[in-house]
Amino acid sequence: MKRWFAKSLKRKLSLLILFAVVLPLLSMGIVSYQIATSVTEDKAKQAGMNTLKQMTDKLDFVIQDVENMSIFLIGQRDIQAYLNSKEGDVNSYSQIVGTLWNLSYSKKYILNITITPSNNNPVLFTTTITNSGLQPLLQQYESVYNSATKWWSPLYEIQTSDGPKKVISLVRPIRDVSTFKTLGTLSVSLDQAEIERYLTDAGWESSGFVLLLDQYNRIIAGGDPSWLARTFAEIFPNLGKLERTSGVLNVENMEQPHTVLYNQIPRLGWTLIGFIPTEIYQKQNGYVLTVTAVTIVIALLLAMGLVLYFLQWVTKPLTKLTKYLKDLNPEETIPTYEVKSIDEVGLLVHSYNKLSERISRLKDQVQLNEAMKKEADILALQAQINPHFLYNTLSSIHWIALMNKDRQIADMVGALSDFLRFSLNKGEEFCSVQQEISHAQNYAYIQAIRFPDQFEIEFFMDPKMVQTSMLKLLLQPLIENSLIHGIQKKKAKGHIYVHGELRDNQMKFVVEDTGIGMEDAKLRDIQGQIMQANHQLGVRNETFKDVKIAVTSYGLINVHRRLLLHYGAGSGLMVESTLGVGTTISFSIPLEKGEIEQ
Repeated sequence: MKRWFAKSLKRKLSLLILFAVVLPLLSMGIVSYQIATSVTEDKAKQAGMNTLKQMTDKLDFVIQDVENMSIFLIGQRDIQAYLNSKEGDVNSYSQIVGTLWNLSYSKKYILNITITPSNNNPVLFTTTITNSGLQPLLQQYESVYNSATKWWSPLYEIQTSDGPKKVISLVRPIRDVSTFKTLGTLSVSLDQAEIERYLTDAGWESSGFVLLLDQYNRIIAGGDPSWLARTFAEIFPNLGKLERTSGVLNVENMEQPHTVLYNQIPRLGWTLIGFIPTEIYQKQNGYVLTVTAVTIVIALLLAMGLVLYFLQWVTKPLTKLTKYLKDLNPEETIPTYEVKSIDEVGLLVHSYNKLSERISRLKDQVQLNEAMKKEADILALQAQINPHFLYNTLSSIHWIALMNKDRQIADMVGALSDFLRFSLNKGEEFCSVQQEISHAQNYAYIQAIRFPDQFEIEFFMDPKMVQTSMLKLLLQPLIENSLIHGIQKKKAKGHIYVHGELRDNQMKFVVEDTGIGMEDAKLRDIQGQIMQANHQLGVRNETFKDVKIAVTSYGLINVHRRLLLHYGAGSGLMVESTLGVGTTISFSIPLEKGEIEQ
């Protein structure tokens, strides 16, 4: 397969361009899918929370209405008179019952209103109750009821002429408006079935459910009927206590994963809890995934078609030229090739024609220069010390390794060639950040082959600064220092992190390792060498006097001096280290005006 690609420029370009198109498309599709699924889930949660708040407002209105009604009844003149009289008046009794009945009939959520006098007068009520579970609750919560001006009971059952009913009651004492003497008790009972209807009519997810908890965390409405009057912790022991007044939880330890939304009714401490199965999101996400996949496949097919057409159009002249030159005899006169275009391919053919003419003239000249062959051989031997000869030799080793299918040696030689080429670089002192990073990566790759599984290195660079110019050969010595003095002395595998970022019109670089670190004495020694270098180059430091310190870290000090010479004070190295943790070396380079303008 490798040789099949190597024999055709068209195949290599096809593969390269297809990768350049496919990878961004796939990445875009994955990111789009993740964003879409996140938005879908967030919208579902927001819609659910809005629904809970609407339920909260409706229930809060009911509670407020019932409490206001109770205040009205407590202070009503006829009721006060009836409760103060020693003998019940039939007319007054009938009139009050009619008033209570009108109030309860006008509001569907009120099942019964009961006034129990303390003076043994007949009880006033709107619904015939044969058996009520309120009295046991009053005895159970006596301390709470007696210490409050009003009390909402848990869910309980009453027996009426229409059958059993589940209710929640507001109970409050009736006192004389003048003497504040207790005259009786008022209880307003809410129909649990009507409260349940509020939850079911709210438009919650069909496969989910909503629960209403009272102040004792007992279920008032919603969910399975068998859950009523039981504590929330008993039904859902894995959810724990809901600490805040509202929030969202993702629960995985139920029969199927759910998203749990909850919102508290501040007036009573009741809580609405909504359960939404996550399979709802998964179905929507499946649709999004299908649409995304179809879109990417169509885009890929179109891209592949355009790429193949483009490559056929570009490489066709080169293919013809290759066939034309394949069977040429170099001993014979090289014929010219007709030029049909003025693009790069046409220029290539034109250069080939000029080359063939040049070759013909050089044949005669070669005969005249035969006598100088020995001298040329000597010059060739001398040229072996030329860097270009070194590059060519390394290139030959690289190709021999490739032909022998020794990829590791080939890659190592290639990295070494690039490393040396950049280091010499015709004596130039500056390069782009990208070139500096590539140089450091070549060094790291060579060392990784020399010391396998001993360290890992990662580069994190701000994309905006990769084409910015900087002084070259700054990062590689710092990485070498981290590797030799930090990582190689550590028994376990170490890590080196190289960071670059733009900050306040400066490029800041940090080389951080997880090596053995330095003792305080050695760290102070290196910092002293840095201060001595500052002093020698004219950078004043009040804490440094003319004290001679032996230089032991030549690589770091050389980098520090070059930074000071080219960028001035403030651009030198900063060294921090913790024994057993690692070392961090950083420096900053000021940006010239317009260096990173887009």
